[in-house]
This record gives sequence, structure tokens and C-alpha cells, in this order.
Amino acid sequence: MVLESLVTPSQMEKTPRDMFYVGFIYSTLGLLLAYWIFGSYSSLAGVFITAMPLVVIMYRVLKLEERKDIEFSIYERYGRPLRRSFLIKEHGRAVSLFIFLFLGMVISYSLWSTILPEDVINRLFGSQIETIEAITVKAMGNAIDPDNVLVSILYNNFKVLMFCIVFSFLYGSGAIFILTWNASVIGVAVGSIIRNSLINYGKLDKFSFLYNYFGSFSISLGYAVHGIPEIAAYFIGALGGGIISVA
Repeated sequence: MVLESLVTPSQMEKTPRDMFYVGFIYSTLGLLLAYWIFGSYSSLAGVFITAMPLVVIMYRVLKLEERKDIEFSIYERYGRPLRRSFLIKEHGRAVSLFIFLFLGMVISYSLWSTILPEDVINRLFGSQIETIEAITVKAMGNAIDPDNVLVSILYNNFKVLMFCIVFSFLYGSGAIFILTWNASVIGVAVGSIIRNSLINYGKLDKFSFLYNYFGSFSISLGYAVHGIPEIAAYFIGALGGGIISVA
């Protein structure tokens, strides 16, 4: 295949920011092919088409990280031990690579869910919109009990983390499907906030529009403050499970 051949993990770990463009381009291409081929099933097909080349890329990264672990063990066995911080730093490069990949997908989904016509959005992101609406209803139901909200959020985060570990352990790089789906949901949520802001404040004068629009935009940035550490934890779990799987 061509798409995954464009990415060399050892090179990308040196310049992880380039994975942002990989995530953006792959997810955009996945949406285009899904809309063109699968029609009403585009919302799920787009996620799977995007994840297909990423499975191979993630597998290659896992093999690279496994080789680092083996080299670390050899150095320890023959009396030239390296610091544990060295291995953590090396694995940290893989995590940063995946974080930039994830951010690229989120920005892609946010952009297209903002600027595309409404009928196209409903077809491309129907499943994501249903998921967001279900989460919103559940959050509104728990709003009267802040402790319940915290427990619900923590439970969901640990559940996703366990899924990432289990999928990576069983399928090697299987967690990339879950993470691609999460990127699509977050991206559509951010895109919906921006799109609704443009609709609601479009008739205001310029100053009021900018004030309200950037206020809404700052809310969408809150996803990044909360999401980046969370996604980093998911990738660490996926990396650990994947290394064990390919060993």
C-alpha cells in the first residue's frame, strides 16, 4: 500500500510535528472516500478508512519501540546499563508522534464539520452527532450532582484506557481505531460549537460578533486543555499493550 509507505517511524520520531499533517491528510482522504463510496454509512466508514493505513504505521512504531527495549536489555546484561530515564525519553517520542497525529485528525474533523453544507455533515458525521447528543443528555441529567459527574467522567476515561490496552494487546495496533473514533467525536463537537457560533452571532455588529465568537472559540479550546493529557494517557496505554503484543 502507498499511504502507510509515506511514513517512516524512525524519521517521524525526530520530527513528530509532521505527523500532524499526516493525521489531517489521512482523515480528510478517509472522509472523501467514505462519502464517495459508502453514502449513508459514511460516518463509520470514514473512521475505518482513516484508521486502515494508521494500523500499519502504528505497528511499525511498536516494532521500533520493542527494538529499543531489547537494546536496553542487552546494555544492562553486558554491564553497560543505561538510565531508565533514557528509555522513558525514547518512548516519549513515540507518544508525541501519536499526539500530533491525533491533533491533525481533530483539526481535520473540526474544519470539515464547520464549513461543509449541513446535509453533507449529517451524512459524514451522523454517528458522531448521535454520540455527542447522547453524552450531552447524560451530562445534563447529572448536572445537579457534581460528584456524580466526576465519577462518570473518570469511569469513562478509565474504560477507554482499558479498551486501548486490551485492543493493543489482542490486535497489536487495534487501539488506533478507538483513538480515530475519539478524534472524530471531539472534532465534530468542536466544529459544532464554531458552526453554531457563526449562526447565532452572524447578525450582530462586528465587535459583538468577534466578542461572542472568540468566547465560543475559547470554549472549544477547552477540549484541548482537557483532551491532550487524556489522549497522551491513552496512547501510553496503547503503546504498552502493543509492545507486549508484538514481542
